Amino acid sequence: MGLTSISSQLDWLCRLGHPHSNHSTSVAAASPIPPSRTSCKVGEMLPPAAAAPLDDENLLSEILLRHPPLPSSLPRASLVCKRWRSILYDTRFLRRFRLHHRRSPPLLGCFDKGLDAISFTPTMDSPDCVPTARFSLQLDYSSDFLLLSCRHGLVRISFAMRRQAVVWDPVTGDQHRLAVPPGFDHVASRIHGAVLRAAGEVHHFQVVLVEAATDGAQHMRLLACVYSSETGAWGNLISTSVRGAFIYTMFTRMPGLLIGNSLYWLFEANHLAVILEFDLEKQSLVAMQAPTDIENNLTVMRADDGGLGLLSISGFTAKLWKRKTDRNGVASWWVGRTIEVDKLLSPSSEKPRKRLSVIGFAEENNTVFLPAVDGVLMVQLESLQFRKLNVSNNKLWLHPFKSVYTGGT
Repeated sequence: MGLTSISSQLDWLCRLGHPHSNHSTSVAAASPIPPSRTSCKVGEMLPPAAAAPLDDENLLSEILLRHPPLPSSLPRASLVCKRWRSILYDTRFLRRFRLHHRRSPPLLGCFDKGLDAISFTPTMDSPDCVPTARFSLQLDYSSDFLLLSCRHGLVRISFAMRRQAVVWDPVTGDQHRLAVPPGFDHVASRIHGAVLRAAGEVHHFQVVLVEAATDGAQHMRLLACVYSSETGAWGNLISTSVRGAFIYTMFTRMPGLLIGNSLYWLFEANHLAVILEFDLEKQSLVAMQAPTDIENNLTVMRADDGGLGLLSISGFTAKLWKRKTDRNGVASWWVGRTIEVDKLLSPSSEKPRKRLSVIGFAEENNTVFLPAVDGVLMVQLESLQFRKLNVSNNKLWLHPFKSVYTGGT
């Protein structure tokens, strides 16, 4: 059943179930008595009447469960009557609601780093617009923290000097503080990480910590470690080295990208663009050189075939690369598409006046965030459809936040 038909049925049920609705009275008056109940002989037992849909608690819960996962959906439905409100405010129902919609949560807004706070900017229109203050986080620390990523309704924050990793759930307000395991560097630019949940999981999460650092003048050391909230402990250190005369390494501001069972980060080594891959299943680390220079504003992305891809921007020209492996196991990069962004935006007054740069990326649907004249543009790379956000265009990096938020319930 499509969402439109479900919504229309819900509207009908709302009118039917409302205690002050004239519609319910008219329906009852117009409903004829079933022939099966009038044909019984005297003295015979009448067959039990079937329960109305709204009288069946389980069926009503299943119907309410299929409300769209928008912030206003459940608060508005809870106004119908006390019975609906009791169901919608039940913690078990809310848990099922979030689980049911976990694969398609809406984009509520974006986070960005301030001097001593993490600020939230909503991207939805009323009545689904979440107030800025609802998800903004004031930190009682100095400005040495980094906002690393948002994924699966969680935010990953790093305090390099304090050697602390923080996982924050903006919806519940819960914070989990983890001590960085021994073996990792103190230099923030050499360390990155990610947070994620396993498929179907809504309670437990994993934190991945990675490092790319020079080990003398002849090697680059790659290091990874995974924390599980289910066990409450870090796993074993995974390490490997890459031979070469590396003078320095530095991760870019771009968050890690999740494709299948692997996470990818982009970092710079001796002015070269390098992609670090960590396979969660195999617990292995691999470094591969990108096909173009680091100056070309690179963003790791998912290719149209579901594999590893790369977006590079030079001036107003964007190239979408894909990595393919031949029958001999040799991998190489190919340009799949070239997009003239200035021509795409030419009919619009949103065309950037300066050099184009990516300031955010949503991995689920390959959407990039680009600064416009007086805001930010969201551009979907497959359809090339774009939408303007009323967000300041001077942000260093925007972290899109998708989650099931049930408003006042």
